[in-house]
Amino acid sequence: MREEQSMPKDEILKALANPVRLDILNWLKEPEKHFSAQYISMEMGVCAGQFERCGLSQSSVSAHLAVLTKAGLIAPQRVGQWTFYKRNEEAIAAFLNSLSDL
Repeated sequence: MREEQSMPKDEILKALANPVRLDILNWLKEPEKHFSAQYISMEMGVCAGQFERCGLSQSSVSAHLAVLTKAGLIAPQRVGQWTFYKRNEEAIAAFLNSLSDL
């Protein structure tokens, strides 16, 4: 049981261990500062295609977004053929709060 409870924290720590994923989370904190305008409001999230700025291939960006999604740090939303991503502020706050238990 204890192992199951620590699993999400382990996934989050693993996700945060990569500098590109940290950059993505930081960019999503204030997307209007880091991404160009898009046809859907930034409140819906940032289109996956906008993450090209990190200089990685589309497949690498997708892999990083998948890790962040699996950890619960970002939430994807599908609009037509595109996927938009935004921070899961509730999960981030809960994780930060859980660190005080260490």
